[in-house]
Amino acid sequence: MQWAVATAAFLASAVEFVEAFTIVLVVGVTINWRSSLVGAFAAAATLALIVATLGVALVQWVPIGILRLVVGVILVLFGLKWLKKAILRYSGLKALHDEEAIFEEHMAELRARGETIAPRLHPFGVAMSYKAVLLEGLEVAFIVITFGSSAMSATVSQTTGITSAAIGAILAGIIVILAGALVRAPLTKVPENTLKFVVGVMLTTFGTFWAGEGLGVHWPFADLFILILAAIYLLAAFVLVTWLKQVKQQRATLANTGNAALETQK
Repeated sequence: MQWAVATAAFLASAVEFVEAFTIVLVVGVTINWRSSLVGAFAAAATLALIVATLGVALVQWVPIGILRLVVGVILVLFGLKWLKKAILRYSGLKALHDEEAIFEEHMAELRARGETIAPRLHPFGVAMSYKAVLLEGLEVAFIVITFGSSAMSATVSQTTGITSAAIGAILAGIIVILAGALVRAPLTKVPENTLKFVVGVMLTTFGTFWAGEGLGVHWPFADLFILILAAIYLLAAFVLVTWLKQVKQQRATLANTGNAALETQK
């Protein structure tokens, strides 16, 4: 269970860190790196405090059955939201997430404000970097706390679960930061849409499993049933993507036929 929690936290956190890094990079390039890094580190400290306080509070005061039920439902809703976006993107009904385009958009916004590179600490730059890292990081904190505190089993305590999830998230952050520091550009090579699809399946799978346990369901094969749930959601997603592609193709065919008919009438 520990490896599964750490892996899920790693993948989910990597997506959020990539998005946060894009904003931090924009601030560093357009204003200055001092403001960008001060905001990012301040947000990281805030998030560490949130995880430490809320994580301990959950472990000490919330019964594991209630926690699993509540967290399970939230994770299912959260995971289905990510899955919906990923399915629509793979089927061609929604534009793919483009970090480079987002980078250029934020750059244009800052240029429109007249922001220029300056050596001093810039309040706006600090605030923008802080807000980006904090907002994306709050999702990471949510993932670490919920995954870790709900992963208790006969061999894994809640504290150990939170530690495993935190390790996965920290590793994701380190890898994204190192990769970004080396290339100093938006991480467009990171398959973010694929990551969101995988994470969506994992969140929905864990959410279903923990919600069931919270309701008193005894899953066959114990923790191994997580793999069966993941396979079910993967198959369902594949069927939906295939069906939506067919629907899109049929609509395009009908539209072309209609246009041809109008041209003939003219």
